[in-house]
Amino acid sequence: MESTMSVEVERKFVCDADIQKQLEEIGAVCIGQKQFQDKYFDTPDFLLTLRDVWLRCRQGCWELKCTTVTKAEDRVGEPQKAELCSRYQEITNLSQIQLKVREVMKEGNGEQKTANQTHPVVHQDTPKTEGAENCPTGNESWLMELNLVCFAEFTTQRCSFTFGGEGDESGVRVDLDQADFGYCVGEIEVLVPKGEDIQSALRKIEKTAQRLGLSGDQRVQGKMDVYLQRYCPEHYAKLLSAHIL
Repeated sequence: MESTMSVEVERKFVCDADIQKQLEEIGAVCIGQKQFQDKYFDTPDFLLTLRDVWLRCRQGCWELKCTTVTKAEDRVGEPQKAELCSRYQEITNLSQIQLKVREVMKEGNGEQKTANQTHPVVHQDTPKTEGAENCPTGNESWLMELNLVCFAEFTTQRCSFTFGGEGDESGVRVDLDQADFGYCVGEIEVLVPKGEDIQSALRKIEKTAQRLGLSGDQRVQGKMDVYLQRYCPEHYAKLLSAHIL
């Protein structure tokens, strides 16, 4: 990602067998396929994710996603479009990530715990665990200092499409994801530089969804929702109770 800070506006949808053909018919161009591994980190008592903050290492690069709206704000303006879309600020600069993580944790409990003071929560039947605490990016002493442990790890096969020109879909990206734990989901995404118009992104996403014939008024589960539901039920239940998922 080129920018170290932007807002990702995204709507997920259920993929069917004809989705690639549909995308091509409305003018989308495939820009390639790739495979990547994600590792997500949090404290054993879920200080980050219970505040809708998601720290991950993707192929050796750190990323932090922080929600930009409250649930009440989600319903202001264009309720149907807003409720179907998520909005997260994305930070990709490691120094900014570490600063934000410390800030969130300080707000969460007033003090940071070290890895020697608490023990990680053990999740049952996760597909991958060995070496999950390691992300090959160099010095990870900050993870131990903040007692951050890996709670989810999975690999995704992604096929991506974009739209050219200056029309309603300019700047729209569609990703078709197949996770290695057997879940497939599509994502319509627009990246908005911080401080710029979110409503324009919502309109572009809605237009693309209409052209793809997407219907329904409920959010579709993302990869993380399904992973936690299957492999980390305690964590999943806490996030549901906190209205994060």
